Amino acid sequence: MDLEVKNREGKMVDSISLDDTLFSDTVNAHVLFLAVKSFLDNQRQGNAKTKTRGEVSGGGKKPWRQKGTGRARQGSNRSPIWKGGGVVFGPRPRSYYHSLPKNEKRVAMINAISQKIQENSIQVIDRLILDFPKTKEAVNYLRSLGLEGKVLFITKENQENIQRAFANIPDVRLLPLNEVNVYELLNTQHVVFEKEALSALQEVLKK
Repeated sequence: MDLEVKNREGKMVDSISLDDTLFSDTVNAHVLFLAVKSFLDNQRQGNAKTKTRGEVSGGGKKPWRQKGTGRARQGSNRSPIWKGGGVVFGPRPRSYYHSLPKNEKRVAMINAISQKIQENSIQVIDRLILDFPKTKEAVNYLRSLGLEGKVLFITKENQENIQRAFANIPDVRLLPLNEVNVYELLNTQHVVFEKEALSALQEVLKK
C-alpha cells in the first residue's frame, strides 16, 4: 500500500510504501486492550492512603472506666468503630506499574497502525516545518492539511519550537517517535507522520 506524502501546502510531493506483510486487515482487539490498560495503569500515582488507628491523632485516654457504667468496654475513642477513628483495610500507597512483553508491545503497535489505516486516518508529510513558532502558523498548517478534531503529529525528533506553536490548540498533540504509544494512536482522529518517522517506525516493527 502506498500513501501520499504532502508538503506544508497540502500538495502531494512524494509517496511512501507500507509493508503489506506487516500491517494487515485483521486487528486483534484484545492486544490493543492490554496495551491501553498497561499505559493507563502506569500513569496512576498509587498514593491513596487512609490512617489506621495507630496513625490517627488522639485516643490516648480511655473513654470511660472498664466496669460499672453499663456500657461496652472501650479502650480508645480512635478505634475503627468510632467516628473519627482509624480505617481498617483502607488503601495504602502502592505501585500499579506493569509492563507488557516486548513482542506484545510490538504486535499492539502494528495493530493500532493497521486500525488507523483501515479508518483512513493516517497522513504523511515530508517534514513538519513552520516559518515562525506561533499558534497562527500552526492553525494555518492544520487547515492546509484539512485536519479537524483530535490530531496527533509524530515527528522523527523532538522539536520544542514547533511544540510551542501547537501548544495552545486544543486536541492537537506532538510526539517524537520514541514516545509514541498505542493509547495515543487510538485516542485521536487523525495521525500525521513525518515521512522519516514512518520509515523509521516500520524498520523497528520489522525486527
